[in-house]
Amino acid sequence: MKAELLYEGKAKKVYRAETASNQLVLSYKNDATAFNGKKKESFKGKGRLNNEISARIFPYLQQNRIPSHFIERLNETEQLVYETEIIPLEVVVRNVATGSIVKRLGFQEKVAFRAPLIELFLKNDDLDDPLINDDHALLLTDLSYAELNEIKAKALEINTALLELFESIDLDLIDFKLEFGRLVDGTIVLSDEISPDTCRLWDRQSGEKMDKDVFRQGTGDLLKVYEEILQRLEARS
Repeated sequence: MKAELLYEGKAKKVYRAETASNQLVLSYKNDATAFNGKKKESFKGKGRLNNEISARIFPYLQQNRIPSHFIERLNETEQLVYETEIIPLEVVVRNVATGSIVKRLGFQEKVAFRAPLIELFLKNDDLDDPLINDDHALLLTDLSYAELNEIKAKALEINTALLELFESIDLDLIDFKLEFGRLVDGTIVLSDEISPDTCRLWDRQSGEKMDKDVFRQGTGDLLKVYEEILQRLEARS
């Protein structure tokens, strides 16, 4: 199903698919990283969990008329996707104040925002993915003003859909990171992954953190937390 390795990132390997020239195979790794790779550890089975979780969330979004690069789950650790040219932006949507925004701007921890807040970060490991504004984004990417607004609107649509999904499995969606890419025809679609690696999720009853923060902060069992999320998604299906 997969041909040559095209790229290896922190969490995934990307292969050319044998099925079609415009398709790729994403292979999820067992590595967990934090603080732009400064903290790293391997957890046997993590790749399977991220793949299985992401392979359930993408179809849910597609059912809600949110297009993405996702085609299908291939096996426990791999999925088939359309090739996209990744736009070098991380689009972060925040519903509740926590993490870096508390340190940067002094928001009170755990306070819900009146409306979802969108922040843009430049995808550049050498610069530690700096926070940028809209004007920076237009200068540093090939996006037009209309396309940037389109991405931000899509991010809010995704937030609405994910809030409903996670609420249905008794989780609060605190914040999350998105990446977008261009298909060969130029259409901008959601890309990368959506998993506990890219979302902050808190249990609605206990307030327990159910995401990569347990690894970042050394406060819990990452595999146990991810397995619990997968089981809840499976039970919902």
